[in-house]
Amino acid sequence: MREMTKLEVLEQAQEHNVKFIRLQFTDIFGVFKNIAITVEELPKALEGEITFDSSVIDGKAVNREKEIRLRPDPSSFVIFPWRPREGAVARLICDVTNHDGTPYECCSRSVLKRVTGEAESMGYRMRVGAEVEFFLFHTDDKNNPTTATHDTAGFCDLSPVDLGENARRDMVLTLEEMGFEISSSHHEFAPGQHEISLKCDDALTMCDKLVTFRFVVRTIARRHGLHASFMPKPVNGLSGSALHIYQSLFSGEDNAFYDPGNDNCLSETALHYIGGLLNHAGSFAAITNPIVNSYKRLVPGDLSPCFIAWSPDSRNTVIKVPANREKETRVEMRNPDPACNPYLAVAVMLKAGLQGIRNKVVPPPPVTGNLFSLPPEECRNRHVVRLPRNLGEAVQLLKQDKLITETLGKVLAGKYISAKEVEWDQFENHVHPWEIERYLAVF
Repeated sequence: MREMTKLEVLEQAQEHNVKFIRLQFTDIFGVFKNIAITVEELPKALEGEITFDSSVIDGKAVNREKEIRLRPDPSSFVIFPWRPREGAVARLICDVTNHDGTPYECCSRSVLKRVTGEAESMGYRMRVGAEVEFFLFHTDDKNNPTTATHDTAGFCDLSPVDLGENARRDMVLTLEEMGFEISSSHHEFAPGQHEISLKCDDALTMCDKLVTFRFVVRTIARRHGLHASFMPKPVNGLSGSALHIYQSLFSGEDNAFYDPGNDNCLSETALHYIGGLLNHAGSFAAITNPIVNSYKRLVPGDLSPCFIAWSPDSRNTVIKVPANREKETRVEMRNPDPACNPYLAVAVMLKAGLQGIRNKVVPPPPVTGNLFSLPPEECRNRHVVRLPRNLGEAVQLLKQDKLITETLGKVLAGKYISAKEVEWDQFENHVHPWEIERYLAVF
C-alpha cells in the first residue's frame, strides 16, 4: 500500500470528481460496515471527527452504548472502479477510536496493529499472503442466493466448462485496478468453486485487502447475476472453501525463516514459530474457523486440514511448509476459512508464533501423507491431535487460553465468546432438516 497523506487524499478526491466517501470498518466478526459521507465532509472525517455508536462494532445493540470515532487511514483511499466517474465513490478504511483518540477496545484493526508492533519490537516485520476460495451460485427470481452452482467444472478446468471464468476475470481486473497484486486465479475442485491468490504484503495491508476482497468479489458477482459465497461449507458432498494464509517474518531484508545451514533450510526461528502456532491452533480455531458451518469443512477427508501438525506435503495438517526457500520461505496455515475476521485471525496467529519464538518451542517432527489412514495409536505417538470438532468445543478452548484471550483484549474477547456461545446454543436447540429427513417417518 502506497503511503498517502491527508492532503493527498483531498487532492485525489478533487482530481477524480469524487462526490461520496464510504468510511469502512469491520465489526468484531469481520463483517464490513460503512458510513457514507459527501466529499464536503472529507476534511472533517480525515481528522477523526465522524462519530457513531459502538453497537455497530460490537455486533449487538444493548441499552448502553459508547460514542466512538472513525479515524481513516489515508493510505487506504481508493476509488471504486465500477461506480460512475462523475460523482465518483471512494472509500477509506478506518480505525475505531474512543472520543479521546485512544483505540476502541473492540477495534479489530487496532488489535492487529498492537501485535505487529510487538513483532517489530522483537526485530520482525510480518509478511502475509493469501489464497481465497469461494463459490459462485445462481440467484432465484427474487435475486436471493441459492446453492445451485452454475457449472460442473473441476480443478483448474477452463471455459467452456468453467462458466465462471468471465466473472473471475472481471474480479481480478477490478481488484488490480484497486491496487491488489494477484498471483493467480483458477477454478477449484467443486462445481462453482473458485480461488484467487493474493501476493504477499505487510500484515495490516493484507487484512485490509481481505475484507475489501469479499466486498469487491460479491459486488462483481452480482453484476454477472451471481452470488459469491464465502461460507466455508455451503453444499453437502462438495469441497469446502478455505482461506490459506501464508506467513513469514523478515528481519531487515532477510527472511528470518530461512537458514541454508539447517535441515530443510528452515531456521530455528521458523521452527519455534511453527511450535507456537501448533501450541495454540486448537484455541484460536474459534477465530480462524468462527461459525458453526466452519466445522462441516474440517471433517475426515483427503483435503481436510483438521490435524494439529505440520508437514511439507500433507493436505491434512493445519500447517504446511511449501518448498519455496530463501526470501519466499513461509509457513502456510491451511485451516482458516473465509468467514473469519482476518485482522483477528492474523493477530492471534502472529501472537502464537511470537510466543513460540520467545519460549523456543520445538515442534514435533513433521508428518507426511494421508493422516486419516493412520491408526489412532500412531497419531498419538506422533503427537498429532484433531482440531475442535465443532464451534462449541472451539469456544471452550478459546476461553481457557490466556495468551489468545489477552491478545484479543478482555472486552473484545468477552463479547466475541459470548456471541459464539449464543450461536452454538441456538444451533444445538434448532431442529434441522437432516433430523426431519432421518427421523420423522421412522419415529
